[in-house]
Amino acid sequence: MLEELASFSEPVHLAEPPGGDGTLYVVERAGKIRALAPDGKVAAEPFLDLSAEVSTAGEGGLFSLAFAPDYASSGRFYVDYASREGRIVIEELRADPEGGTVKQTARRELVSIPHPNEIHWGGLLMFGPDGELYAGTGDGGPPYPIPATAQDPDGLLGKLLRVDRERGGAAVVALGLRNPWRYSFDRESGDLWIGDVGDFTQEEIDSVPFDELEGANFGWPDLEGTAQTKSDVRAPGSIEPLLTYERSGKPDDPFCAITGGHVVRDPELPSLEGSYLYGDFCEGEVLRLDPDAPGRPRGEPTGLEVPRLVSFAEDVAGHVYAISLEGPVYRLVPG
Repeated sequence: MLEELASFSEPVHLAEPPGGDGTLYVVERAGKIRALAPDGKVAAEPFLDLSAEVSTAGEGGLFSLAFAPDYASSGRFYVDYASREGRIVIEELRADPEGGTVKQTARRELVSIPHPNEIHWGGLLMFGPDGELYAGTGDGGPPYPIPATAQDPDGLLGKLLRVDRERGGAAVVALGLRNPWRYSFDRESGDLWIGDVGDFTQEEIDSVPFDELEGANFGWPDLEGTAQTKSDVRAPGSIEPLLTYERSGKPDDPFCAITGGHVVRDPELPSLEGSYLYGDFCEGEVLRLDPDAPGRPRGEPTGLEVPRLVSFAEDVAGHVYAISLEGPVYRLVPG
């Protein structure tokens, strides 16, 4: 079942710092990060306020944060946002791990990527099983003509990137993504899972073992899921999606954009152990995919629904959260 923890203004992500007291930090699209204490109280003042620098035009916003594995000693954390100058910006900041006060003088820009439109930003930051910081980027749009950026090996749009936290900059790890919203690493196996948003034909889920991630190509814009596009760009040898679902592209289509989730490793949810949870932003039903089931994987209903299902998240203990852009943040609990 879903337990509502608190409500926020257009929340899009949350994270918990390692070595903390269980406080969750919730990202609001307009540029603020708010602390949610274990007792359910939301701090009166934001942990961080970047609203003066964040653009919310189109699909823009403050997209995510990630705490460094050594946050308890270093206080380092990272944010990804759409800037008012039309760039994807990834910054390192430092906070007092005890008091939670951000040191604004310690801000450091690591990555700045020109972004030509107001759609397809990607935006998720996450530490991988190797301890490195990863970032997903969208292809930058527009819908038409279909951009070729995702197949440009020298460009940083439409990619999974590895961020250099010491020197700044980023390297391409995998390519061929349209708008990876969202991706995750299985905390047990390390496998990468991506929900890549389609155009008007198919939504897709991709999965690849971590040791096969370097150089992986997920096919866009040659393919939208398994469907051939009208693009002249080709992606030979691209990875076939693990699962796709159809879109009609019509105004009454209940589906509009996949929201990638997590493989459940929460010991309190044994019935979901090993299942990958995901959903669709518009349709809102939380679905499970069992990668070990015989035959071609397919989504199965969980009986849970979240309106405007914008994101899933996972805390240090493996508890799974579902986030509604309408405000509520839910935790999946037994029941």
